[in-house]
Amino acid sequence: MSRRTLAVVSAGLSQPSSTRLLADQLAAATRDELARRGVEAELRPIDLRDHAHDVVNHLLTGFPPPALRDALDTLAAADGVVAVTPIFNASYSGLFKSFFDLFDATTLADRPVLIAATGGTARHSLALEHAVRPMFAYLRAVVVPTAVFAATEDWSQAAADGALRSRIVRAAGELADQVARRAPAAPPDPFALTAGFDELLAGRDPS
Repeated sequence: MSRRTLAVVSAGLSQPSSTRLLADQLAAATRDELARRGVEAELRPIDLRDHAHDVVNHLLTGFPPPALRDALDTLAAADGVVAVTPIFNASYSGLFKSFFDLFDATTLADRPVLIAATGGTARHSLALEHAVRPMFAYLRAVVVPTAVFAATEDWSQAAADGALRSRIVRAAGELADQVARRAPAAPPDPFALTAGFDELLAGRDPS
């Protein structure tokens, strides 16, 4: 059985978090779909709530502390990505956007990504197509066709209910197809510079 890794990015701010719950269910469903295709998947969660201060500091200084560096490397080395954000003011959260701002436009090129979001009502679901999908298109990722939105009424006793469950399974199958057909991602070079010398001297790291 071949092996792949999935980075599971959740930008929920509360604990417990419906955003993290959706991310976990999408990741588990993708793992199950990959297993049906003869691929063993390792899930690597990245809870952005734990890195919020470090993300801001990295944007200001260009140098990530070790915990954030590990999260960045995890995403850069993943064979596929599950990315879930809460919807605030009809768009992704600032923390979600700031985290992905730390990557240049080549890191996620040709990387399969499943996008999802949570919000109070289904009226916010279009933010996935108007905001989240274009962001990953700019990063040249391969975003699977099915985006998953979970409103408050979609949950029943902390489990995905009815139509939401079917969307989770469909999106997970699409991500599994993309991950399984690709060769494993190459690990990042630990000695590679993430900025040119001029940018380092200026204190600015675009990655």
